Amino acid sequence: MSLKLRLTVMNFLQFFIWGAWLITIGAYWFQNKQWSGTSFGAIFSTMGIASLFMPALMGVVADKWINAEKLYGALHLAGAVMLFCIPMVNDPHTMFWVMLVTMIFYMPTISLAIAVAYNALKQDGKDVINDYPPIRVWGTIGFIAALWTTSLLGLETSAGQFYIASAASLVLGLYAFSLPKAPPTLVAGDSRSLLDVLGLSSFRLFRDRNMAVFFMFAMLLGAALQLTNAYGDTFLHDFAKVDLYKDTLAVKFPAIIMSISQISETLFILAIPFVLKRFGIKTVMTVSMLAWFLRFGLLAFGDPGPGLWMIVASCIVYGMAFDFFNISGSLFVEQQSDPRIRASAQGLFMLMTNGIGAVLGSLIAGFVIDHFFTATGCDDMVTICKDWKGIWTAFALYSLAMAILFVPLFKHKHGAGGMTRAGAHGAVDVNNP
Repeated sequence: MSLKLRLTVMNFLQFFIWGAWLITIGAYWFQNKQWSGTSFGAIFSTMGIASLFMPALMGVVADKWINAEKLYGALHLAGAVMLFCIPMVNDPHTMFWVMLVTMIFYMPTISLAIAVAYNALKQDGKDVINDYPPIRVWGTIGFIAALWTTSLLGLETSAGQFYIASAASLVLGLYAFSLPKAPPTLVAGDSRSLLDVLGLSSFRLFRDRNMAVFFMFAMLLGAALQLTNAYGDTFLHDFAKVDLYKDTLAVKFPAIIMSISQISETLFILAIPFVLKRFGIKTVMTVSMLAWFLRFGLLAFGDPGPGLWMIVASCIVYGMAFDFFNISGSLFVEQQSDPRIRASAQGLFMLMTNGIGAVLGSLIAGFVIDHFFTATGCDDMVTICKDWKGIWTAFALYSLAMAILFVPLFKHKHGAGGMTRAGAHGAVDVNNP
């Protein structure tokens, strides 16, 4: 099996696990369990809480002590057990803790998968900017495949979605031990400072002003990503309470409609090598923020009937919004960081996006929706209680504000031949305090 095929299988399964439940857990929560939005915000924040420390911590472990592919496999095996246990939970308080442990095992695998892939491609003499996106696109295809599987089997509001994810996690956990070796890169004698001893070398990236600004806006974009993941599917499910829309395709199979977002991703991922080298990270990130503005704005005015085109257009725009910040961001971090801290640097990127950003986005959005966009005394089982137009409009204005602020604050210079590195002397050196 060729290297690219091996990494393709890894990426497919990595995001198949997530796709089986990430978009549909909102429908399971609100349509099946009828638990509150504030509680759901807490549940969705488990991804962020886990990302506050686990990706960075596991990145340090991979950089210093354990082969990244072995650590990656062990985490997926543990995650398979936790996913299998989720359907046994019958109250939101217990669900929070079970989901938190599940995310503690899953979230670091995203950055570890990137580290394993980048290491293998570089060892094979490949250019990660050109060769990684066509491999990563299969992760999105895996996400779509899982989403369609959950939807077509009628499991969008069922606990069965977690059993599908558990099975995929078990397979990937075992498969991971056959992946190309990614041994620790920091050896005895490399580390001297307190930061190195504590495994916090990647935080030196913050010394560069532009990298600090980049990570701050990555955090804010991470919040936007969690908002669309958390509420997109249940938004369409709510239209089932309206006679005019209850028999439309978008209401019967909302997860399939939302999967257009991931189909769009597959196209924009393939464009990343060109746009990143041609226009640079500043332009790409700005376009991403404007795409988030369009994503939420189109959802605000769309519906499953005559306004279905707006929902479809929103899903298409999502591909640009996600890829141009998430995939391009990870490639940018790879270019700016010392190769000896590759896993730690990717863990730091995860900390800012799926960690701090996700926690803030999930908790604040859940509170705001409950207190400002949900009708009091409303029966959520028989009528739409949420002001979805107001919700999506607020999210759109948030994204627009980010774009307006980002342009003057991020002053990274893009070289004619490709991305330039942070600082005047190239990548941040782990041995230069």
